[in-house]
Amino acid sequence: MPYRLETRVAVPAPIDTVFAFFSDARNLQQITPSFLNFRLLTPAVEMRKGARIDYRLRLRGVPFKWQSEITSWEPGVRFRDEQRRGPYRYWKHVHLFTADAGGTVVEDGVDYDVPGGRYVHDWVVAPELMRIFTFRQHKLQEIFGASRSNGVKVAIQIKL
Repeated sequence: MPYRLETRVAVPAPIDTVFAFFSDARNLQQITPSFLNFRLLTPAVEMRKGARIDYRLRLRGVPFKWQSEITSWEPGVRFRDEQRRGPYRYWKHVHLFTADAGGTVVEDGVDYDVPGGRYVHDWVVAPELMRIFTFRQHKLQEIFGASRSNGVKVAIQIKL
């Protein structure tokens, strides 16, 4: 069964600055919670369509490797990464950047599916994704100097 995760956060920084941050794969470690033991394995990544990025993570004590490919790259607007190897049946993640009142709105839309079905999703995967993406949104606000009062919206919903 496919699932969708959507997030949205506003940060008080120009779109070029925010997109430049996301254009450096090394910054992924900053916006990933430490409990995942995230490690970037690809030494130098030129973010562009076709780039592949390898990571190592650990979740609930279980280590795994993940490879994503940048399948769309529109500087200052959006990019998309898709899991090529990893724990999901599939993972397609669109990052969207929109200028807004002196800042930037950063949105994530992730379509994914998990092995093990709905119970695994509802009891394990969904709560962990909420935790990971909530951390990420708060960290982006911290990095770009926003107060948390401008609102972090993280929602996971099942596609019908």
